Amino acid sequence: MRVLDMEQAIPHYRDRVGLDQVGETEGDRAFFRGFDEFDRHSIILREADTPGLDVIGFKVASDRDLDVFKKRIDAMGVRTEEIPAGADPGVGRKIRFTTPTKHVFDLYADMEISDTAPMTKNPDVWHREPRGMRVQRFDHCALNGTDIVGSTKIFVEALDFEVSETVVDESNGTELAVFMSCSNKAHDIAFIGFPEDGKLHHTSFRLESWNDVGHAADIITRYDISLDIGPTRHGITRGQTIYFFDPSGNRNETFSGGYDYYPDNPRRVWSADEAGKAIFYYERQLNDRFMTVNT
Repeated sequence: MRVLDMEQAIPHYRDRVGLDQVGETEGDRAFFRGFDEFDRHSIILREADTPGLDVIGFKVASDRDLDVFKKRIDAMGVRTEEIPAGADPGVGRKIRFTTPTKHVFDLYADMEISDTAPMTKNPDVWHREPRGMRVQRFDHCALNGTDIVGSTKIFVEALDFEVSETVVDESNGTELAVFMSCSNKAHDIAFIGFPEDGKLHHTSFRLESWNDVGHAADIITRYDISLDIGPTRHGITRGQTIYFFDPSGNRNETFSGGYDYYPDNPRRVWSADEAGKAIFYYERQLNDRFMTVNT
């Protein structure tokens, strides 16, 4: 993610959101992970002139799978690029591609294990008592753009994602939002229709429980963090949520719960006239900021 001021961004993500900072900043970048993640890092901040998203990565099962997925993506007419090992510290080679919504994605197979990864021998719940909102891990991103159908096609046909839930304009069949899973989570990535490409709607962090969402709300109020909406619940995914903004204007979410997804589940579909209830199940209406503000 791009941030405007690293000196403001680090305390937000480290002390308020509760991520662990991985070492010192390297040039214009800082690396972070959730306390319950094994890999070296899951979030990279880069200081820049504009906020938003540079790239989002997905880890694949093996190095051989990188070549398989590259062939599939190439066969769809989407250009790929190989990024050599070491471009990011502790990370192996990567395959990069850009979706029709102008979002850049990396696939990688290897990353170093963190020195403070979750214990595996007689494991305690954590090494050090979690800070701030006590986020466990990076959970998902929601991305804005025009051709969300074309972007979804790459993930489904080339990368074996499944569409778990959609919002559809039933008057013409247009998909307005698509939620996809490559796991048992309700979603690992979402595309939301928007007239501009390459936009980041939000970055979401996993919490253990609904009580932790309430604790996140306490942190937001205590430290005057800019609140978007919540605490509330989604109809889509059923997740419990609160949305807020980092000092650069990037929208963050802390998220808990959500249904378990399996590939043989029927697709859940919301109609456009019920979009308010789909997004904010308790309020049953959308706020203008949520649909128009992104980075």
